[in-house]
Amino acid sequence: MEVMSKNKKYNINKLHKRLRRLVGSAIHDFNMIEAGDCVMACLSGGKDSYALLDLLRNLQSHAQLQFKLIAVNLDQKQPGFPAHVLPEYLSKIGVPFRIVEQDTYSVVKRLIVEGKTTCSLCSRLRRGVLYRVASEVGATKIALGHHRDDILETLFLNLFYGGKLKAMSPKLVSDDKQHMVIRPLIYCKEKDLAAYAEDQDFPIIPCNLCGSQSNLQRQVIKDMMQQWDKKFPGRLETMFTALRNVQPSHLVDNVLHDFQSLKVANKSVDGDITFDPASYKFESKEIERAI
Repeated sequence: MEVMSKNKKYNINKLHKRLRRLVGSAIHDFNMIEAGDCVMACLSGGKDSYALLDLLRNLQSHAQLQFKLIAVNLDQKQPGFPAHVLPEYLSKIGVPFRIVEQDTYSVVKRLIVEGKTTCSLCSRLRRGVLYRVASEVGATKIALGHHRDDILETLFLNLFYGGKLKAMSPKLVSDDKQHMVIRPLIYCKEKDLAAYAEDQDFPIIPCNLCGSQSNLQRQVIKDMMQQWDKKFPGRLETMFTALRNVQPSHLVDNVLHDFQSLKVANKSVDGDITFDPASYKFESKEIERAI
């Protein structure tokens, strides 16, 4: 049996603490979980949803915030799906769970033309089932395993292919106003979650419905971001920061910002500082002397 080196153990401990801190920060920043909540963690069998459940369990054990946690998996009846894996894992760790069996796989295969991507219909069908189950189990929050990279990928997908400046919300209410969806992993990097899943030795179940499709637009975006991350370290972090630092008046959306009602005011010696970088700060007297 391989003995873990001190350096590796130190890095893994740092990773665990970082992910727990980031999840705690996301929950606090967006008030995702409140005292007395029943949180339904959606478990697909992938690395992200396993990490979501594990980190929420840790929060439940150590935080003062008291809430219930139930894991829910939708068995979509994909050929070869190992139905025994999740029940055995969840029973072993002692988490209340429910496995929902519904053949959405056949529906997707029947309705989607060969060669077209299945993701949109598949996610819509899953969402409908999960909303129903949330009502049945009394869940007040539905937790999904989307992470920081998912948020950025969605931003670029909408920008390049949809003509929208839109990403994923950390917290949203369903269209019927009956369910609250939260994304506690919104601050977490995908590569950190992958390392966490490997260390925890989660029994990963690959998706052979959408994961096997070639030339997905999302995969193209993912490859682009991975190249950026290697060539320009810090770029993804800066882009994610931008999503938390939006200036509507500097976009071109008449609904988001009331351009039509803009009026001029008294002259300022500071000039038009809206074009200046945030790091540029000058005293009014200095500007007055210069002009």
